[in-house]
Amino acid sequence: MKTFLKVLLLVVAAVVAVKLLPLTLALGLVLGLLLVGLVALGLSVVAVVAVIAAATAAVLAPIWIPALLLLGLIALIKKMSAKPAVAG
Repeated sequence: MKTFLKVLLLVVAAVVAVKLLPLTLALGLVLGLLLVGLVALGLSVVAVVAVIAAATAAVLAPIWIPALLLLGLIALIKKMSAKPAVAG
């Protein structure tokens, strides 16, 4: 009798699964489209941030390029004036 109940339970589960298949596929499609939309939104936000960063770097170039050159020159002078390490 237990085997019959197990088979009956499997048949009922299969019928329920087949009846719910369209709902499952529709839900999967909706979740997939939602995921694609979120990825597209995330990529567009990253692109906007990159454009803002590039524009900020371009606007501030008259300040940071000479400052960078000055720091590089100071580092070069310090390196040239440093005494070499004595081996021994």
